Amino acid sequence: MATAATCPDRSWRLAIALIAVAIAVVSMAIGAAQADDDRSIAALVNAEISRILPPDGRGGAAVAVRIDGQTLFFNFGMADDSRPVTSDLLFNLGSVGKVFDTALLALADQQGELSLDDPVAKYVVELRAGGDIRQITLRQLASYTSGFVLPQDHPPWPEETFTLPAFIAKLKAWKADEQHQPGQRMIYSHAGFVLIHLALERRFGMPFDELMRQRLLDPLGLASTTLPVASADPERNPRGEIPQNFAARAVQGYAHDGTPVGAPGNLQGYYHWLGTGQMYASARDMAVFLMANLEELPDHTALQSALQRAQEGVLSVKPSFEQAMAWEVHKSAERPTLVDKYGGLNNASAYIGMVRGRPIGIVIIANRGSLDIADAGRKILLTLAQR
Repeated sequence: MATAATCPDRSWRLAIALIAVAIAVVSMAIGAAQADDDRSIAALVNAEISRILPPDGRGGAAVAVRIDGQTLFFNFGMADDSRPVTSDLLFNLGSVGKVFDTALLALADQQGELSLDDPVAKYVVELRAGGDIRQITLRQLASYTSGFVLPQDHPPWPEETFTLPAFIAKLKAWKADEQHQPGQRMIYSHAGFVLIHLALERRFGMPFDELMRQRLLDPLGLASTTLPVASADPERNPRGEIPQNFAARAVQGYAHDGTPVGAPGNLQGYYHWLGTGQMYASARDMAVFLMANLEELPDHTALQSALQRAQEGVLSVKPSFEQAMAWEVHKSAERPTLVDKYGGLNNASAYIGMVRGRPIGIVIIANRGSLDIADAGRKILLTLAQR
């Protein structure tokens, strides 16, 4: 017969057991719901990426989706003739690298090391003897509102290339006519970002790749992201080369028709000096950079504050579109605001985008030129925002 001392003890153990069973049941339900969510996200991503990838199997895409505090990775197609795409292979980011550039600018401004409203000639001193280029500011260059543009920035693509002295001479000769007044219009200019690189190198007295490494890549732990470094044969490769250990992990790039373009780690451009080449990164690294832009890295508050400043609109191009510093802001009364950036070359396509005010973002990097991944990325973001 049970004593008065043992009955409460048994009741206590029974209550604990029931609570444990209840927790297990709830955990299983939450896990099942999460698995259902993950499957629905996977189906959405698969549908949109499969829609834009050509059926010939040349090339593929790596995708990272950030939503509700978790990152999901998806891979499609082939890196080359033998390797499937993975989240750790390196892709050319094209103009998506510009949002890294503006992160550096915004951080330096935030820390009082320069002002976004400084004239670029303050740092590229050769331009002080120039003409209209002297009035252009760093902010205007970063937001495509400087008016400065070269034929190399838009098709039909010319053949002329530049050494640094030739580029400086072209800058000094530039005239701001009525259609190219600083601060008045958004005119895309890659040449403007080449000038930003040069200004940052002059301000901080170090090569652009080292500046990026010290101030952004290393602090975020982006060990699979790189810019070109000095080549052992600078006459042959004046813009530098992707380090061999990174190039070995790079994908093969393909043209829109599936023709291979260049070797893995290929660099392209009109500007033939170090500090002008494209950035390479993995989807895994880009997911971390995406988290920083979504303000989800509590140990990097100062950097994240700078990233938010880079996303702020500089010029209202039309009611539905604002140009920020490299970033684009797409507004609508009927749907959430998107902040994003597309980059494309003849052998690569890249996209990074976020839903403003929501913990939702996506990165898509592909080794095929002329893919409409911005459209796919925006559709995925807007669908996820409706969940």
